[in-house]
Amino acid sequence: MSTTFSVAPVEVGAGPVTAADVVAVARHDAPVTLTASALDAIAAGRDVVEELALDDAPHYGISTGFGALATRHIPAERRAALQASLIRSHAAGSGAQVEREVVRALMLLRLSTIATGRTGVRPVTATRYADLLNHHITPIVYEYGSLGCSGDLAPLAHCALALTGEGEVHDADGIRRPAAEALAAAHLTPVTLAEKEGLALINGTDGMLGQLILALHDLDLLLTTADIAAAMSVEAALGTDAVFSDDLIRLRPHPGQAAAAANLRALLAESAIMASHRTPDCTRVQDAYALRCSPQVHGAARDTVEHARGVAERELAAVIDNPVITADGRVESNGNFHGAPVGYVLDFLAIAVADVAGIAERRTDRLLDVARNQGLPAFLADDPGVDSGHMIAQYTSAGIVSELKRLAVPSSVDSIPSSAMQEDHVSMGWAGARKLRRAVDGLTRVLAIEILTAARALDLRMPLTPAPGTAAVRDAVRDAVAGPGPDRYVSPEIDAVVERIRAGVITTAAADVVGALR
Repeated sequence: MSTTFSVAPVEVGAGPVTAADVVAVARHDAPVTLTASALDAIAAGRDVVEELALDDAPHYGISTGFGALATRHIPAERRAALQASLIRSHAAGSGAQVEREVVRALMLLRLSTIATGRTGVRPVTATRYADLLNHHITPIVYEYGSLGCSGDLAPLAHCALALTGEGEVHDADGIRRPAAEALAAAHLTPVTLAEKEGLALINGTDGMLGQLILALHDLDLLLTTADIAAAMSVEAALGTDAVFSDDLIRLRPHPGQAAAAANLRALLAESAIMASHRTPDCTRVQDAYALRCSPQVHGAARDTVEHARGVAERELAAVIDNPVITADGRVESNGNFHGAPVGYVLDFLAIAVADVAGIAERRTDRLLDVARNQGLPAFLADDPGVDSGHMIAQYTSAGIVSELKRLAVPSSVDSIPSSAMQEDHVSMGWAGARKLRRAVDGLTRVLAIEILTAARALDLRMPLTPAPGTAAVRDAVRDAVAGPGPDRYVSPEIDAVVERIRAGVITTAAADVVGALR
């Protein structure tokens, strides 16, 4: 499973950007280019707005106030001030700073919508927005401020504020500085926003969608890693792989379950450890659920990811703005900015993540319990009593799993009215995205602890040898972490496996031996 991405320019306007484009720009600093057709579409959309700006009739976002203030007609001479005021007032985020990759993802997604020509933004404004990405100028966005309806207003407003030369950014060197200074250093001119542009720059679900796409990318890697961890634990616990046979799995034809079971079969093939207890003397007829049901749980999570991916792909093809310019040149208010479709799957994924982590922690605990680990030392300690082995590593895993259960409580079932009851039902999708990011990080750490523990257990089964696939993963762990012995400082060992998971070292080690994993 490859984790490398091309940094070739991402063309914006040659159709919807893809999930791979989002990851490339967000994490690998791929440059972006607006296609000629996109610039033509942007110019055509702008012509519609400028024509309406001359009309005496009120048009939302062009000649009126916003939200509950939409009944206020704004005279022509005040409309530039209207847009500037909108961005300043909506840049009201608070709390911790949002990660750079999230900001870059949401900016690319907003630019993609602008490139459709359905927002009324001027070509110069769209080009300057792309310039921010290409000069690695990252507006400072804060944790709190979006209710996931009327768009991710505050996060996007902080990005628009930087475009106008106000607010703060991190420059290409990661230094926090005023936006005006960073723009000047990059020889970029701040934009003075015209009619509708302020609204068009903030009225999208780009923040929650960007975080969904990044989470899906990470979960593709993590769910394969979960299968690897499960295989190592089943083997180390002297479990059976008979329950993963294709004919049994096909009795319940969920695609995710089939993929997970296929991975387990490949990883456990030719295991001398498993062969050692396939004898008439073995009285174990079935394993505990945490071992036996791994493909069912991992598979359900995989199917959840695929459902969420379908939602993300539809959102990538969407045009989200309010009001929006229609194909026949009308400017119409709509409700497409509501984050419910994205918010639901963000919550659904957090539930799946918590469950995969929960079953992984149970497998880890089984390997450490002398009453259940089939002859291994208590806590896999070198000298139990003097040494504690992985006792507290399991505590860490359990603590994370408990936190993941709290993070699995849905955000999307909550709503709180805002804007004087004009915006009286909101999605809380941004909150769902933020907690999913924390959940994905937690799952990574739980799997790292299981792999670290299972690798130690496999070593303690010597002279019996593990399967070629699991042995390759054990060896990849041993490249960074020593084998069994007296107690050592454990935190760096956990972190080393976390980094190897994130870098794809664990999945690559297995795939290089057993072939591509699903």
